Amino acid sequence: MREKVAKLLEDALEENKSLFLIDLNISEDNQIRVILDGDKGVTVEDCMAISRAIEHNIDREEYDFSLEVMSSGVSEPLTLPRQYRKNLGRNLKIKTKNDEKFEGELITATEESCTLTWSAREPKPVGKGKVTVQKEATLPYKDIMEAKVMITF
Repeated sequence: MREKVAKLLEDALEENKSLFLIDLNISEDNQIRVILDGDKGVTVEDCMAISRAIEHNIDREEYDFSLEVMSSGVSEPLTLPRQYRKNLGRNLKIKTKNDEKFEGELITATEESCTLTWSAREPKPVGKGKVTVQKEATLPYKDIMEAKVMITF
């Protein structure tokens, strides 16, 4: 069943190249859960089209299954380089595997790493008081434990 669903999903995503798979999970009792993201977001219509492409091509006489197709939630961590690229210019909160925390604007995203920039207040090199400086950090994805888009209202 998994191979059939994966192939149907792959074909459906071929038809809409702006969508990409975040997760495909099929439980032992054939509960199929597909989580998508898209370069321009994911609409309800996108989810319905993917759902139809899978559901209409699996024989219910052969398999008893349930199907859920959804978009990756705003609160979900980023997992793929493509998601980082989609969120360029937005603020991220990143926690590394070394327990370091970074918060700043995502300015670049390659296949291996992303770069954040932020303002920080630091003591003046000479004299009293503080000065605002621009900081930057390039973080390899392999070192990131969790990265989330910060939603501002």
